[in-house]
Amino acid sequence: MTQSLAQKLVARAAGRDSVRVGEIVTCKVDLAMFHDSSGPRRLQPMLEQLGAGLWDKSRIVLVMDHYVPERSDDARRIVRIARDWARDQQLPHVYDSVGICHVVVPQHGHIRPGLFCVGGDSHSPTGGAFGAYMFGVGSTEMLGVVTTGEIWVQVPRTIRMRWDGRLAAGVAAKDMMLAMIARFGMNGGAWQAVEFAGEAVRALPMHERMTLANMSAELGAQVGLVAPDEVTRAWLAEHGAPGVDIAPWHSDPDSWDEEHAFDAGALAPQVAAPFSPANAGPVQDHAGTAIQAAYIGACTGAKLEDLRFAAQVLRGRHVAAGVRLLVAPASHADRDTALAEGTLQALTDAGAQLLPSACGVCAGYGDSFGAGETVISSTARNFKGRMGPASTQVYLASPYTVAASALAGRIADPREVLA
Repeated sequence: MTQSLAQKLVARAAGRDSVRVGEIVTCKVDLAMFHDSSGPRRLQPMLEQLGAGLWDKSRIVLVMDHYVPERSDDARRIVRIARDWARDQQLPHVYDSVGICHVVVPQHGHIRPGLFCVGGDSHSPTGGAFGAYMFGVGSTEMLGVVTTGEIWVQVPRTIRMRWDGRLAAGVAAKDMMLAMIARFGMNGGAWQAVEFAGEAVRALPMHERMTLANMSAELGAQVGLVAPDEVTRAWLAEHGAPGVDIAPWHSDPDSWDEEHAFDAGALAPQVAAPFSPANAGPVQDHAGTAIQAAYIGACTGAKLEDLRFAAQVLRGRHVAAGVRLLVAPASHADRDTALAEGTLQALTDAGAQLLPSACGVCAGYGDSFGAGETVISSTARNFKGRMGPASTQVYLASPYTVAASALAGRIADPREVLA
C-alpha cells in the first residue's frame, strides 16, 4: 500500500507498518514542546489536581519567549511560574529568553526527520520543515501528552503543493505562502497534511522551508511537511542533531490525495491586506499605500535568512523619514550570526531599531503599534487587534517587501530596489 510522508510518520509513531487515511490511531510522542504562555501556568494546576507526574522529562522542552522580557506585573508572574516549575521539575531542556520556540527548538537539535512531536502553540507545524510530524495542541491535550506520552490522531489526507521552476530575486517563501492562502483560504488545509514539494521547494534553504511549514497553520492544516534531503541533513549536522536516516521519509509516488501545481518563476511579491493573511495579492495591488512602521520579526519572518533578505534591500540605504523600522531577530543564534557577518550592521545603519528576540509585537505582548498606524510586517497574521488597537492596519509581506517599503515610506516592490 502506497503511503504519503504523513502516513509514514504517523504509522511509525503508532507502531504500525502502514495506516489508512481517516483511521484513528494512538501515537507515541517523541517530543512535547510548550512555552511560558501555553505551558506551566496552565499545566501545573491540572497536574497537581490529578496528582500526576511527567512521563519523560527528557522529551519535554520549555521555552520562555512570549512574555519576555517581562514588562508588566502579569508578565513577571507568568514567567516566574514557568521558571519555578522548570526548576522544581528539574527539566533538562529549558531555553529562557534566547528566542522564539519554533526557531530555538530545532536550532538545539530537538527536531529531526521521522519524529512525532506536539507543541503548545499554533505554529508548531514549523517542525515539519525537517520531515517530522509536528502539530499544535491545547493545554488539555498537552496534559494528556505529558502524563502518558501518547496522543490519538486521525490519519490525515495529504494535499501536495508542487512548486515548479525557481523563485525570482526578491521573492521568498513568504510570498509562496501568501499566494497559497489567497487561493485556498485559511481553511484550505482543513486540518489535513500539506506537503510542499517541487523544484522551487528543494532549492530553498532550511529557514525558508521553515516559513512554509510554519504558515501551514494559516492554511488550516494540521501539519506542513517538506521531505528531508541533503539540505536538511547538512543543517541538522551544523546544529548538533544526532545523525538520522532520511531515506524512508518521503511520499511514495501518487500517494497524495490532492495535488496543486504552481509556477515559482511567475510569482510576484505578495502583500496581504488587513485583516487576514487570505487577503493577499501581488504587491502592485497595494503599491503606494503609505506606512508609518515596518516590522521584521516573529518565527515566520525574522530568521537568519529573513534578516539577510532585508539587508540585501537596505544595505547602503536609509529608511524613509517618519517611518520606524523595527527588527526582532527570531533567536539569539540568528542574531549573533547576523552580527558576525555584517547583516545586522546593514540593518542598523539603515535606521533599524533592534528589539529583543521574543514573540513580542507579533503575539500582542509588550510592544504594540499605535491606533490608526499603518504597518507592513513579516509576521504570519494580521488579525484585527492582534498587534495594536483595532484601528491599526497591518499588511503582511516578505522581509524583502517590508524592507523595500520602509525605504520608500509606502508599500513598494523589492524587485525595483534590487534591480
